[in-house]
Amino acid sequence: MANLYQRFSKQVRFKLHLPAFRSRNFRLYFLGQTFSLSGTFMTQVAVPWLIYDLTHSPWLLGLAGFLGFLPTLILLPLAGVLSDRWSRHYILTIVQLLGMVVSGTLTALVFTGMANFQSLLLLSVLLGMVKGLDMPIRHAFVSEMVTEREDLANAIALNSIMLSSSRLFGPALGGILLATVGAGFCFLFDTLSYLAAIWALASMRLNRPAISKSKVSAWKSLKEGFNYVQNFLPVRMIILLLAIQGVFGISYTALLPVFAADILRGGASSLGFLSASGAVGSVLACVYLSQRRGIAGLERTIGLCPAVIGIGLIAFSVSRSFLLSLAILVFVGAAGTLQVACSNTVVQSIVEESKRGRVMSIYAMSLVGMMPFSNLIGGTLAHYLGAPQALMVCAIVCFLGSTWYGQKLPDLTRSIQMVTASRQSVNL
Repeated sequence: MANLYQRFSKQVRFKLHLPAFRSRNFRLYFLGQTFSLSGTFMTQVAVPWLIYDLTHSPWLLGLAGFLGFLPTLILLPLAGVLSDRWSRHYILTIVQLLGMVVSGTLTALVFTGMANFQSLLLLSVLLGMVKGLDMPIRHAFVSEMVTEREDLANAIALNSIMLSSSRLFGPALGGILLATVGAGFCFLFDTLSYLAAIWALASMRLNRPAISKSKVSAWKSLKEGFNYVQNFLPVRMIILLLAIQGVFGISYTALLPVFAADILRGGASSLGFLSASGAVGSVLACVYLSQRRGIAGLERTIGLCPAVIGIGLIAFSVSRSFLLSLAILVFVGAAGTLQVACSNTVVQSIVEESKRGRVMSIYAMSLVGMMPFSNLIGGTLAHYLGAPQALMVCAIVCFLGSTWYGQKLPDLTRSIQMVTASRQSVNL
């Protein structure tokens, strides 16, 4: 592992101009999380496939997704408060250990033949709890791993590349394993992949400032974070548009098993490739963003992305060609990730440091926290209307969200420019 890390760090420093990689801690984080999240996304493909294979019910598939992500939605605000009060490095380490235990239990159940719908549902809930604690802390932790403030935007973009790369390789490898050796090996890979993240966190050399315990209650601290978001126009608008994407723009992911098995007449490997195709577009979008300097103009890109997603969902819903569907999801994945990455970059660049953890927890709620409702709505619409018609409804909502955001864009741009100018004058 150490030799792999050394080769990786030399390549990125000498062959690429990526300033965030000048920070040793960020290089460790990037490498460890790439392995760990690949296993996580592999599990997120394997569990729905097993559930659909057991039940053959789109509604139960959507219900399982809803119950699996509901704990994430509940725990995200709490994780934001913890992130602003305690060591993010310590909390992340504990979360990785918990995730490894849950994934190991899932592995054991599948290999022993004891996995059923009820056990998969219970373990999905536990994995959702781990994810709820992990996401906002991991996003906020990025700012602690770069030594120079001007490298933060690049670090956020590279963090998005890391997530997208994991989404690419995890589902693709998961589909291959599902089709060849079975779901148990997907879960085994996920269990072992946590070791890479734990090793990376343990190898970091961080400045550990004294943590002053707040006298404000957790509830008041959380309320302060929500009030900050409500009163800060750019953050409020960006997060609300992300919530629309979180409910409707990514609804297709919950229905991919239906499209893979029933509409495109494929199998487990088809599901893996469909899941991975969106990640291909995600990687391309993040590579583009990582080469950008500054945040000027990103707010306009954020508003355009939901409209592109809507066009892609309509095209995917009417496609009956597997290859064409793969190509369409590349564009959908690129637009979705570009919106998320640009939103992350803008929000983290303008937010106050003392409220970063809570703001990022609300940011995560607006996207991943909405997935329970996305899964439930997508599954319900597919049950009554059919999967293609369900995606068309979601596409219309995406168009409406993009139009609403566009009407507020001039005020939002002025507010971002004022904050940026104020920060620059302070640094001079």
